[in-house]
Amino acid sequence: MEQTNLTVVKYFVIKGISDAPNMQTPIFLLVLLLYLIIISGNSTIVLLIYTDSKLHTPMYFFLGNLSLLDMSASTVALHKTLTNFISSDNSISFPACIGQFYSFASLAADQLLILAAMSYDRYVAIYNPLRYQIIMNYRVCTLLASVCWLLGFIEFIPYVILLTRVSCYRSNVINHFYCDIVPILNIACSDISALKSLIFTEGMFATIFSPFFLTLISYIFIIITILRINSKTGRRKAFYTCSSHLTVVIILYTTLTIQYLTPNATDTLDSNKLFSLLNTATVPILNPLIYSWKNKDVKSALRRKLKCVL
Repeated sequence: MEQTNLTVVKYFVIKGISDAPNMQTPIFLLVLLLYLIIISGNSTIVLLIYTDSKLHTPMYFFLGNLSLLDMSASTVALHKTLTNFISSDNSISFPACIGQFYSFASLAADQLLILAAMSYDRYVAIYNPLRYQIIMNYRVCTLLASVCWLLGFIEFIPYVILLTRVSCYRSNVINHFYCDIVPILNIACSDISALKSLIFTEGMFATIFSPFFLTLISYIFIIITILRINSKTGRRKAFYTCSSHLTVVIILYTTLTIQYLTPNATDTLDSNKLFSLLNTATVPILNPLIYSWKNKDVKSALRRKLKCVL
């Protein structure tokens, strides 16, 4: 399948998580299990938030958006791994490959922006609880979520334009389980300096640093507000409301930084597969587990729905 000095690439071949024949079935079952957990857990959260009036609050509104993003990003990244096993066809057309990269990258950027919006929501809830519902009204929440979704898909248009201009590839085999920009650049033999500059400038400052900075600012004010609370019980309760969000933020930013922003990112593709799998499978599972199943409001809503069904 490999070719040299390609001037026009009509399709790529997705190498997958592992090319060992005896590992294909276990990998397929593992990915399928993770994907089913992601879809079932996050879709349950979305349905509960949509159908239960007691969950119609700003916090759960953003949580529902995050669940939708988790399901969408995981579907975009993992569907090729699952379909490859069933069809035994690892090829993907050039436009479909670029489309997969663009969709996944945009959804991942949306996740970071939604997490930033959620951090602001937590700040308002702790700093001004009496006016929380007024400040974070439905119009404000809808506007914030819409801006987050839109910005994520705008950010990666320049990447698509530059990728379509890459005219030479040393191989058409992508050492990954989906079309990501790092393994694509690793097989390019054209001048990709503009793309690399874009990754370490726009990718760092707009995609990662900007939402991280907004999240960090929110948490600085959250910590200041918590320290001003007189009672230990009040401080503990206020911190508990942010602990789940903070945990997911730390895990997601750590894996993204190692995967894309380290100097040798393009030379460690095998290890990047593990971080990619962590981002696309493990992290979305944390959404219903960390945010919701330990939340008494969600538990109560789930019990009410089960009583109605039974």
